[in-house]
Amino acid sequence: MATEFLLAAKPFLSSSSTPSSLSSLTNTPVLLSRAQQKKCNAERPLTLCKTLSDESLPATSSPVIITKRSLSFSFLTSFVFSLASRGNSSANAAILEADDDEELLEKVKRDRKKRLEKQGVISSANQEKGYLQDLVYRLSKVGQAIDKNDLSTASSVLGGSTDTDWVQKANIAFTKLSSSPDEKTQVDTFNSSLASLISSVTGNDIESSKTAFVSSANAFEKWTALTGLVGQLKGL
Repeated sequence: MATEFLLAAKPFLSSSSTPSSLSSLTNTPVLLSRAQQKKCNAERPLTLCKTLSDESLPATSSPVIITKRSLSFSFLTSFVFSLASRGNSSANAAILEADDDEELLEKVKRDRKKRLEKQGVISSANQEKGYLQDLVYRLSKVGQAIDKNDLSTASSVLGGSTDTDWVQKANIAFTKLSSSPDEKTQVDTFNSSLASLISSVTGNDIESSKTAFVSSANAFEKWTALTGLVGQLKGL
């Protein structure tokens, strides 16, 4: 039956395929685009077919499209990270500040404890304060004598050496009431200056006596300020 259908259709195709109909089909460019014509027409110059490469550009060469939404998202993300970084910095700073405050508080407590202990020692050291009061009296007398160039009176008050009784007693008080390195340094400075003072007065050297006296008096005043004895000794 299929054979009969093809045989019946052949005359129809032969009769309908006239030259005029063929020319009308060949002259109708509606079904082919300009690009396809360039691609399929082998008789055209090769330069015209260059447009084929334009039709198949790689995906990576397409431009990046930036929208307002993407910009807003990027800005928001940066802002959030910035806030998080600031928050971490503030938290770390707060922790460090709290540590510093705690250390400062502990230092204040230690200093207060030491001060109370020192006040207790000073309050019970009546004998030692008596030794120091005698030292203040002697220094006052020596200063007045040196100011008048009366080195003989100064020598009688001081004694001939640092082995005198009043110097030994003064050092007993220094030892008991000195606790910090600064206090002990001032004690050493005083004893060294006092030895120079006694030597200068004994040698009748007025200028050296004045210098040594000032050094001795300054060292003793600094020591009393460090130990808290300024208000407990008369004549300072």
